[in-house]
Amino acid sequence: MTFVSHVSCPQCGATYGSEGVHNLCEACSGPLLVDYDLDRVRGAVTKEAVAQRAASMWRYRELLPVRDESHVVTLGEGFTPLIPLSERLLLKDEGLNPTGTFKARGASCGISRARELGIKEVALPTAGNAGGAWACYGAAAGIRVHVAMPSDAPEANKLECLYYGADLELVDGLISDAAALVTRGIAEHGWFDAATLKEPYRIEGKKTLGFEIAEQLGWEMPDAIIYPAGGGVGIIGIWRALLQLRDIDWVTGDLPRLIVVQAAGCAPLVKAFDEGAEVSEFWPRAETIAAGLRVPKALGDFLVLRAMRETGGVAVSATDSEILGAMLHLAKGGISAAPEGAATLVAYENLVQAGVLTSRDRVVIINTGSAQKYPDAMRAALR
Repeated sequence: MTFVSHVSCPQCGATYGSEGVHNLCEACSGPLLVDYDLDRVRGAVTKEAVAQRAASMWRYRELLPVRDESHVVTLGEGFTPLIPLSERLLLKDEGLNPTGTFKARGASCGISRARELGIKEVALPTAGNAGGAWACYGAAAGIRVHVAMPSDAPEANKLECLYYGADLELVDGLISDAAALVTRGIAEHGWFDAATLKEPYRIEGKKTLGFEIAEQLGWEMPDAIIYPAGGGVGIIGIWRALLQLRDIDWVTGDLPRLIVVQAAGCAPLVKAFDEGAEVSEFWPRAETIAAGLRVPKALGDFLVLRAMRETGGVAVSATDSEILGAMLHLAKGGISAAPEGAATLVAYENLVQAGVLTSRDRVVIINTGSAQKYPDAMRAALR
C-alpha cells in the first residue's frame, strides 16, 4: 500500500530504515521525516485514479506511511471543503473533521502507524486539541493514550480526553511544562512518545492538507497559503506535500508563498523570521486566547522558517482583539472558526493592506478547527 523508502533527519541528514519504531534522530536528536520512492509512486497511480476514490485523506495512500490497509484507523477525516470568501480568497474548513479540528489528520495517521508497529500505549503533551484527537483515535484502535495539558486549556479539550478514555494529567504552566511531565512518564513506563515531531507519522497525516488544496484547485498551485502556527507541523506538512506533488508532475504553477500567523502574545516564529534567525527562541510569558498558538518554542521551528523563506513567504502576528473580531466576522457568514483559524483572516487582511498580497492573488487560509471547541473565546468575541 505504501511506497516509503526510508526516514531521514532534515537537520543532520542521517537516514534510517522505514521499518521499526522511530522517534528522534539518534545522531542529533532532530525530528525524523518519512521519504518516499516518488519514481515508483509516479508509475503506480495517477491523479485521475485518486479522484475516483473515497473523499478522505486516505485517498492519497501511496504517499502515506501505513503499509497494510487493515491497520488504518479512520473516522472519515479529510477532504474538508474549500469555501470561497471572495473571488480569490478561499477558506479550508478543518473544523468539519472528526473531533472538530485538523488534529484528526495527524491522529489518524499516527495511531494507524502505531497500531501497525504493535505499539500499545502512547503519550503526548498538548495545548488541547491534539490530546482530544489522539484520545479519540486511540480509543478506536484499542491503544492506550496518556495526555498532559495546561490546566487552563479549553474545558472541551479536557472533557474530550476523559470522554474517550485517555489518562489526563493537568499542569500549571504551558505546553512545554506538559512536555516535561510526559518525558518523565515515558522514561518511567516506556510509553511511545507521540509528541509533535518526536515521531515521524503525525506530520504525514497533516500533509494531506496540501494534497487536498491542490486537488480542489484543479491541481493548480495557489499564490499563497496562510497557516496558524503553534508547533507548525501543518505548514511543514503542506510544504512537503506540495513538493512531492511537484516531483511526480501532478501540479502546475510555482509553489505558493507559505505564510505563518501567530498570536502577538506568543510569536517566537515571527520574531525569528524578522531577525533572520534559523531557529526561534523560547517565548517567555506566552499568553493568548488562541490556545493552540500558545507554544513558546516549536521543535520543528527551523523547518517552518525554511518553508517560509524558500517559498517567499512571511510571518506575521495577530492580536487577541483582532482574532476575536475575525471570529465574529466569519460567524456572520456561517463559518465556525476557532481563534487560531480566525487569525489567518487577520493576517490576510493586514497583508493586503500592507501590499504584501494583492486582491489578484489566489489565497487559501486554513481554519484549523471549530469555534465550538472554544466557548470562552466565543463569549469573548460576543463581548
